[in-house]
Amino acid sequence: MLSKTHNGIPLKSIIACLQYQTRPPFPLATLLCQHDHRVRPFSSQPILPRDRSHEPQGEAEPTRRFTYHAAASFSAKYKKFDPNTHVFHFNPYNRIQTQKRPKTKRPASGQDAFFISRVGDTNAVAFGIADGVGGWEDSGVDPADFSHGFCDYMAAAAYEHKQNTGELTLTARSLMQRGYDDVCKDGSIHAGGSTASVAIASEDGKLEVANLGDSGFVHLRLNAVHSYSEPQTHAFNTPYQLSIVPASMLARAAAFGGAQLCDYPKDADVTQHTLKHGDILIFASDGVWDNLFNQDVLRIASQLMVGLGAWKTSDGGILVADNLKPYTQASDSAQRPLTLQSALAVEIAGAAKLASTNQRLDGPFAKEVQKYYPQENWRGGKVDDICVIVVVVSEDEKSDPIKSKL
Repeated sequence: MLSKTHNGIPLKSIIACLQYQTRPPFPLATLLCQHDHRVRPFSSQPILPRDRSHEPQGEAEPTRRFTYHAAASFSAKYKKFDPNTHVFHFNPYNRIQTQKRPKTKRPASGQDAFFISRVGDTNAVAFGIADGVGGWEDSGVDPADFSHGFCDYMAAAAYEHKQNTGELTLTARSLMQRGYDDVCKDGSIHAGGSTASVAIASEDGKLEVANLGDSGFVHLRLNAVHSYSEPQTHAFNTPYQLSIVPASMLARAAAFGGAQLCDYPKDADVTQHTLKHGDILIFASDGVWDNLFNQDVLRIASQLMVGLGAWKTSDGGILVADNLKPYTQASDSAQRPLTLQSALAVEIAGAAKLASTNQRLDGPFAKEVQKYYPQENWRGGKVDDICVIVVVVSEDEKSDPIKSKL
């Protein structure tokens, strides 16, 4: 298991690595709610088992229910980033197209792709990132066809999943397998490949992640990096990747030497996580992770969360606002929904975009090049497609189950 867990990284100990100021893409003051919201404290101290000897037997504890507020932001390589349009607001009531979208309907994310979908009729949410492998361009293949088709098929599979009809439980790896199988059957996609980072967050606060390649995630909790994924690579800048390799290419490789990389969902790193109220999940392509360190992402998220009141500082540390709805739900009258999750996604994508073109400040990719290839003298960021999904976790035991409005 490559996922590592790091606890207790306070904001005050983080060195600001980026030479830019976080600029609000929206009038963030409109998100501030002038209410005295109760806060829910968390403690890092171990919790002793509860003494139940005096309680009546046979009474089960009520099931804790979680809601996931998600948004995405993106920017294609060499294109200007527009925080007003390069954002996706997830609405669990929206119908998911069960067919692959035409190119004209794709988000302007270049070779990066993403999806966010309800899992059947439940409150569970499936989401993921796929980064098309740019090397296929040398063979005349558009890498975006694979990555976007792959995500469309996974979104449809999650949306159409019926747990009560005898189907097996949907897991992150099985969803990745389903998307890969469907894209391989697609006659319009003859070649290509992508990385994949796929997750399913269930109603009871359990998160399963299947990560293949160098896309990945960071899990933030109470102003700290709680856990994160490690990239899977065959060699430097050569990530694990799902692929469709034409028979003609395989034949040439057999005749003249060489090999085409082709990994499978079974090779993905699968990790399990338990979520808490106020957690933030950030899934992104390497366009983010090559330009921002985990602490940079934490700093950006902390500034927004604390500034808006979703996280509150106290003598005992960081507290989470008991009610996150004022921050995560947009007004019905808003033409452009403004939510905490969309603001976080846009800020992170915008920061990665700025860092990618900053030739004076070395990012994670530059550090790796300097480590393995010091003669290259690589400086600054790495220009690439950028895609990020942000999920804000909230616990609401009193909320009614989501009912389809279709």
